[in-house]
Amino acid sequence: MIAHKRIMSSANQSAAKSPFVHRKLRAFFASITLIVIVALGIRIAFTWNYVNEHPHQALSVIPFMFESGNIAVSVAKGNGFVSPFRVSTGPTAWMTPVYPALLAAVFRIFGIYTLNSYLAATSLNIVFASLACIPIFFAGKRISGTGLGAGAAWLWALFPNAILLTFQSMWEACLSALLAAIILWATLALIETSRVRDWIGYGLLWGLTLMTNPTLASVLPFLLIWLAYRLHKQRQPWLALPAIALCVAILCCIPWTIRNYSVFHRFVPLRSVLGLQLWLGNNPQAQPPWLGNLHPINDEAERQSYIEMGEMNYMRFKKREAIRYIKAHPAREAWLAGERFISIWSGGTSHPFSDFATNDSLWFRYVLLFNLAIAVGALLGIILLCFRLSIYAFPLAVFPIVFPCAYYATLALPRYSLPMDPIVILLTAIALGGIFRPWKFLKRSRREQEGNAAEKIEQRQSLFSPSNAATLYASAKVG
Repeated sequence: MIAHKRIMSSANQSAAKSPFVHRKLRAFFASITLIVIVALGIRIAFTWNYVNEHPHQALSVIPFMFESGNIAVSVAKGNGFVSPFRVSTGPTAWMTPVYPALLAAVFRIFGIYTLNSYLAATSLNIVFASLACIPIFFAGKRISGTGLGAGAAWLWALFPNAILLTFQSMWEACLSALLAAIILWATLALIETSRVRDWIGYGLLWGLTLMTNPTLASVLPFLLIWLAYRLHKQRQPWLALPAIALCVAILCCIPWTIRNYSVFHRFVPLRSVLGLQLWLGNNPQAQPPWLGNLHPINDEAERQSYIEMGEMNYMRFKKREAIRYIKAHPAREAWLAGERFISIWSGGTSHPFSDFATNDSLWFRYVLLFNLAIAVGALLGIILLCFRLSIYAFPLAVFPIVFPCAYYATLALPRYSLPMDPIVILLTAIALGGIFRPWKFLKRSRREQEGNAAEKIEQRQSLFSPSNAATLYASAKVG
């Protein structure tokens, strides 16, 4: 009997400890510190393996032989923001200055075309990509709690594109992804404050982003409109505060625009390359995926035309050629846009299913399936947010719907979609939550309930406002 009591007591103690241990484990794996450390570790391990598999001399040079690296070399040598190709071509507005300036600083510290410079530039990309876990986590937490935030951050930590592009691409993609994630987090948080300094900070954030990746400007008006609408519903200064943020963002860009005007004597707000990109994606030889053909950096005849005409005239000429071709071949243009659409959402291939069947690499298949899964997940996440009438549905949907449109019309490369991928990952986490924990995700969050309650109160107040009361009285009297 005594033994039986001891067994029962031990079982009760184990049962009591089990929820405690479960909570501890959940708290441990939901730690943003742990997620960031794991994200860093994964990217460092992949980079280490990549460096050991490739000749160091090649790594010192080849990754920097594209426009961003060539401009950075010119800046590091003291020649200014010039020469996007591997020859001297004069001043350029090929891209905005933030990322080339970072690379130039790396070259000045670690040397031009050295392995240490490659490792330093890769380390910056690793840090940017890993830190993106933080705004993803807090944006998810704001939407539906710590579980969603942690799940989205873990997905980003394991996202293969955000791993591979840290060491394979010396472009601004990783920094752009971090800035886009911060913008989303700040946008969701900004509806709860009317302090001018917070809105100025939001404008500064946008200024840095536009000077890093101007394509993200496509979502700026939509986010400002959403913020104005939310402020209007809360009876806050709905026009003044977004206007302050917009003015600050524009002010951040003005020095660069002035520089471009003084150099080219033309109004170039951010960058000049749109005409060429439009032509590269829309000409008789255009075929997805684009492999660099006809680009002045690879094609000597095009490079010579660029030098002879000058950057501005060359870009205008290419833009006219592209528009003429688009108008003359609408059926082929529709096909090209469709192929680029598939490429953007499959991670770089326009034939995902045939490539999956013919490629035996398990890693390739993993990357392809991951990209296709988050494409479907983003769509389901948007549908779920709309179904539960979430106030966050609009700003999250804007990124995957609006941002890639520029690439459907021009070129589709894997790094182009990385800035929107943190939001795509977050939407996928929302979809997974809706599938595996529907009782939680179909229930609106406290912030959403408060937002909708505020709207209902405002509607009631407007219904019984003096003007509406007079109208109702007059109608009753006529009746």
